[in-house]
Amino acid sequence: MKFLSFKSTRLLKVWVLSFFILMQLSCSSDDGTPSEPVAENPDPSINPTEPLPSLVINTNGATIVDEPKVNATLQITDNEVVDFEGAIAIEFRGASSQALFPKKSYGFETRDASNADLDTSLLGLPEEEDWILHGPYSDKSLMRNLFIYDLSRSIGMYASRAQFVELNVNGVYQGVYLLMEKLKRDKNRIDIAKLKEDENTGEDLTGGYVLKIDKLSASHPGGGAYTPQNSFESEYLPPVGNIGQELYFLYEYPDAEKITTEQKAYIADYINNFEDALASDDFTDPNTGYAAYIDVDSFIDFFLLTELSNNVDGYRLSTYLNKDKNEKLKMGPIWDFNLAFGNADYCSGGATNVWAYKFNERCSNDIWLVPFWWDRLLQDPAFVARLQDRWNSLRGSSFSDTAISEQLNGYVQSLEDAAVLDSNFQKWPVLGTYIWPNNFVGSSYSDEVDYLQTWLADRLSWLDNEIDGL
Repeated sequence: MKFLSFKSTRLLKVWVLSFFILMQLSCSSDDGTPSEPVAENPDPSINPTEPLPSLVINTNGATIVDEPKVNATLQITDNEVVDFEGAIAIEFRGASSQALFPKKSYGFETRDASNADLDTSLLGLPEEEDWILHGPYSDKSLMRNLFIYDLSRSIGMYASRAQFVELNVNGVYQGVYLLMEKLKRDKNRIDIAKLKEDENTGEDLTGGYVLKIDKLSASHPGGGAYTPQNSFESEYLPPVGNIGQELYFLYEYPDAEKITTEQKAYIADYINNFEDALASDDFTDPNTGYAAYIDVDSFIDFFLLTELSNNVDGYRLSTYLNKDKNEKLKMGPIWDFNLAFGNADYCSGGATNVWAYKFNERCSNDIWLVPFWWDRLLQDPAFVARLQDRWNSLRGSSFSDTAISEQLNGYVQSLEDAAVLDSNFQKWPVLGTYIWPNNFVGSSYSDEVDYLQTWLADRLSWLDNEIDGL
């Protein structure tokens, strides 16, 4: 395989205009809650056997917007015991989901009495100040993100801890949500060294870093365009792209407003050296090839999680990488799988018999494409052998048919015991209705779960044969 090794002409990001148009189409009521006609609070005569934790947010008349966060109060009750009561600051979050879906997701920070950020534990999760309330909408199973995050941690790769909750905002019932950890550098989240602004030489400069491959929003420094302030460009064009697509690495930690010139240069050089080694004729050499730069096991686990789910956004959007001090580059944590597991009707996102890493071959005109890394790694027999060993090991444990089925059934049981399914789908009447980009539309919640279970069984069977034959 021959790889291009030159800087390309900067691609005009036409999606920005489309995104702002979609944002204008997304409307909210004065109190920051969606304005689509919906049902009132759930029937109080329903008595759950195991109720979900209840989150009640009050903005005291302020309108929730995309940015900035507005002051509010939060009370969390779990089994009739108050788990948290205090100040927060809250905003909408998400890109396409915020524009397209009336059920909004939120980001919030816990605050103290003086309105300063406050690290605290919510529902037993490790202390932090930054949190997410994810509102499953097009994912009618409600569980795709929760499932893959739990699965990831079960195989030793950190992913956001999350749990089902019920949400009420300004007196309006909002249905079933996931309370989730926001991905951050933290000893209990992305556990890498803290990199200070005065650490610009020697060993200190080697970490930690978090990078992200993703689209941009208008709130990013640079106003929605890739700039040297917020990112650096790969020297390698994504393969198969036919409209000059480029690949950018966003500065996630330190972020674009804090990372120093020296730190930018270090991490960009490290990525460039990794890509050069991977593209070289000697890429399989354990000392001078790609293995000198990356934690191979993390790449394998990331690959298997992404392929298991056939995540249509996999490898090219919401893709995190991290590098600790004096350590190699790692993939992860995984993020944003609501369009995975057969829940997308474009670019074979609903198929069980395609490779997710070959997205470019199916959708070469998409602006965001998969880097050349994965196809190249699979040309190394040593990488393939390790991948096969890992797959076979996981198929006997976390990835077994039985383990996965039991995990999914456990989520269903929790929702049924909490008696929240009827109230959620009365609030958001999406069952039996196409919601972009559904590949399957079931007439009931059980139909949606059955589809997910069957899809996974078919996917596992296909991957067994394909991975064995690599």
